[in-house]
This record gives sequence, structure tokens and C-alpha cells, in this order.
Amino acid sequence: MIVMRYPEGHKDEVHDRIVKSTSQALRSHGLGGISIPALMKRAGLTHGGFYSHFPDRDALVAEAISAAAAETAEHVFGDDQQLPDVLDRYLSRSHLDHPTHGCVLAALGTDGARQPAQVRRAFSEAARGMLRLLERKLHPKKPTASLSDETLARASMMIGAVVLGRLVNDAPLADRILEAARKHSSD
Repeated sequence: MIVMRYPEGHKDEVHDRIVKSTSQALRSHGLGGISIPALMKRAGLTHGGFYSHFPDRDALVAEAISAAAAETAEHVFGDDQQLPDVLDRYLSRSHLDHPTHGCVLAALGTDGARQPAQVRRAFSEAARGMLRLLERKLHPKKPTASLSDETLARASMMIGAVVLGRLVNDAPLADRILEAARKHSSD
């Protein structure tokens, strides 16, 4: 019997591919909009390999939410981004039109509270992470352990503007929503 061995790190690479593919699929299709077999197929794998990477669907969804939040943290809130850059990226037509690569809170947050505990925890961590990142952009010289009311209001406006802009099904109105949020978030 010939035993084929995979190179070192192969399982981790496959795991990461599943998580990345799932984070994009969930942001595009919703939390209940895609099955494990479909998620595995998107990652270029068979359904049978799922349980060698995850104990259940909730574990995968929670990890995908965390990965999506990390992607937003890097691309929107990166160290080189100042507050105006953050607002321009987050409150953009591109973000509105492409939830697959956007903020998981704006794409799926409204469903988060109705999920199993493990998934709710991932959403909570993503939300708290975004709030901390925004707090640092708003008050870079004044590090604090608590979140300012200003941070809470601006984060609510940012996420809400993207959600509302996606809901109105009217491009000019959606652009006005984004612009109004940018204007009032930068005051």
C-alpha cells in the first residue's frame, strides 16, 4: 500500500482556503444562504473533507466572521489610514456594491443576534474590534480603555449607512446616504 503524504502546512492552507471562501460566500449570500457542500465546492473541495477541519457549521461560520473582520481591519482601518481615509473607504460606493469583500457587520450583522452562541460571540468580537479601531482613529493621541460616545455614534452611522444604502434599491439615494454619513462622521 502506498501512502501519499501532503507537504507540511497543506492542511493549514486548505483550512484557510475554506475560511476565506466561506467568509466571502456568507457576505454575499447570507448566513443561511449556502450549505456546507456548496461552501466546500466553492473552496474547490469535497463535502467529505469538511469534518477534518471543523467540528460543525457554526465553527466554520464563526471563524469566517472573524476572518472577514480581520480583512476589514486591514483594508479599511490599517495603520497607514487616517480617519478621512477610513470614512472614504468604508462609506464608499465600492463597499456598498461589493459586500463579498466588505465589512461583515454591515453585510450580516442584522442576522447575528439570531445565531447560535458561538456565532454570536464572533459577531460580538468583530463589533468590539471595529469600535476599538475607530476609537484609535478618532483619538490617536488619547489611548483609553473605554469607548467614547463619539465612537459609538460614528460606528453606528457608518454601519447603518451601508446597510440602509443597500436596502433602498435606488443608486442616487444610496449615494446621498453615504455622503451624508461621510459628512456627519467627519465633523
